[in-house]
Amino acid sequence: MKNEHLLFAICCVALSACQSASSDEDAVEDFSVARVLPPDDEIIALVYDGTYTVPDYFYVDERADTPQSYSVYHVKDISNSYELCTDDYLEALEWEAADNDSRAVTGVFVDSYENDRYFEFIRELAYPDGIGNIADPTSPGFARVFKCGYVNRDGVDRNLRDGYAGTLNVTVLTQNDIQIFSEYLWQFTFFWPARKKVLETFSTEQENSFRHTLLLAFVTNQGTDKCDLIEVVDWTFEVDKSNGQIAKEFRLVHQMEAQLVDGVPAKCFE
Repeated sequence: MKNEHLLFAICCVALSACQSASSDEDAVEDFSVARVLPPDDEIIALVYDGTYTVPDYFYVDERADTPQSYSVYHVKDISNSYELCTDDYLEALEWEAADNDSRAVTGVFVDSYENDRYFEFIRELAYPDGIGNIADPTSPGFARVFKCGYVNRDGVDRNLRDGYAGTLNVTVLTQNDIQIFSEYLWQFTFFWPARKKVLETFSTEQENSFRHTLLLAFVTNQGTDKCDLIEVVDWTFEVDKSNGQIAKEFRLVHQMEAQLVDGVPAKCFE
C-alpha cells in the first residue's frame, strides 16, 4: 500500500457583499472583491500533470519522508463516521490496540509518538503475499488519535462535504490553525473520481471567523471519444473565533472539458 497523501489545496470565496457604513479601521479585512481563478490552460496543465498533486507550500505530513511504503490513518468511532479524540495517552493506546485487533492486516506494536495535535502508535504491519502493491513484506503503519485539546470531531459525518466539521480547542485561535487543520484533513478525505488536484489555497479573516479555502480540480472520464469533464471547486473551512466550531462548504465555481491530444493537454470547444 503506497503512501497515499490525498493532500488538499486551495482558493477561496468569491463573495460580493454590500458593506455596512463602518469605517476602514473597523473592518478586519475586505475580501468582498471578486476572486480570480487560474487561467483554464494552467488548470488543465496541472490536472494532467502526473507529478503534481498540491502546491509547494501545502501542508506536509510528518511521515512524508518515510523511505518505504506506509499507511497513516485515524482511529474512528464504531460507526466510522468521525475520528476519535482523547487527552489520555492510555485511553488512546487502548482504542488503537482494539482497532488493530479488528483490522484485516494487523501489526506488532513498535513505538508511540505524540505532538500537540495527536497521539500516534507505530506498528509493523505484515502483509500476506499478493496483498497491496508494497515492495516489502512488512510496512510501518501510523495510527493516530486526535487530542481533544486540539480538536473534537464527535458528531461529524466524514461522508458529507458540507456542514459541521468539528471544534478546534486551541487556546489562542489563529488563521494558521484552520489552515493546518483543513490541509491536514485533505490527506484523509476520499473523493471520487480518483484524479484530483489541489490547485491553490486561500485564507481570509472576518470579524468573527477565520476561513481557509482549498481550490480543487476533479477530472471525470466521460467515455470513449469524449472529452474529460474538469470541475473546479472551492472547499472552504470556516472556524468561529468565539467557540472554535468549524463549518465546511463545498461549492462548484467553474467547469470545462479537456483532453490529451498526443500527450498534450488541450481544452475542448464545442
